[in-house]
Amino acid sequence: MADTAGSDVWRLRSRGCWQEAARLLEPECARNARVALERTAILVERCMYTSSGWSEAEDALRLAEAVARTDDERGEAACERGYLAYASTVLGVRDRADEARAALGRSAALLTPASPGRPLLDFRRGLVAEHIARNAAAARAAYLRAHAGAGDQGDDFLLSHTWRHLAGLALQDGDIAEARRGFTRSLALRESLGYLIGVAPALAALADAEPEPEAARLRAEAVRLVRALG
Repeated sequence: MADTAGSDVWRLRSRGCWQEAARLLEPECARNARVALERTAILVERCMYTSSGWSEAEDALRLAEAVARTDDERGEAACERGYLAYASTVLGVRDRADEARAALGRSAALLTPASPGRPLLDFRRGLVAEHIARNAAAARAAYLRAHAGAGDQGDDFLLSHTWRHLAGLALQDGDIAEARRGFTRSLALRESLGYLIGVAPALAALADAEPEPEAARLRAEAVRLVRALG
């Protein structure tokens, strides 16, 4: 997902200009499954951040599914379907928990353990385990698999997510030091990638592991960033 870093698409995406980023990719989608998958990921991300744009994300996903030719492409498209269904469920738009589980299961059947898309699949299975099944142990195991895979692939974007969610579980367990470490690593990675839209939630997450007045300073910084990005 970070292979667009430095491009116009990444710069737009990182500032929350998802529709504009998706528009740049649209001309190639009908003949390039990888581009169609990237566009889908951008539009699904917009749903997660804004709880809007669902129909556009669904249309992009159907196109990505239609042009997928290999098992990896089909597996990654199924992973995006699972994530879109997960987002709809956790944001209270529509309960699609069964669809999320089924799509991620289909993705697991298509992606081999060595597939490039496997770490992201593991991460999203962790999200479903944590926020839908309420199974922290299963979520931690999935996040750790994703974390290891992202490290092996040098995927700092995914690592910024796995660090944050592992830190969240540590915070729930009362391990403040480990939570602070994970949230700090996640924030540093997002800043280094220039993923500005993801810096604000990273600041807010770190604030939960810090005492006052540092927590208040971090939250105020997050608010300022959100306002700056519009």
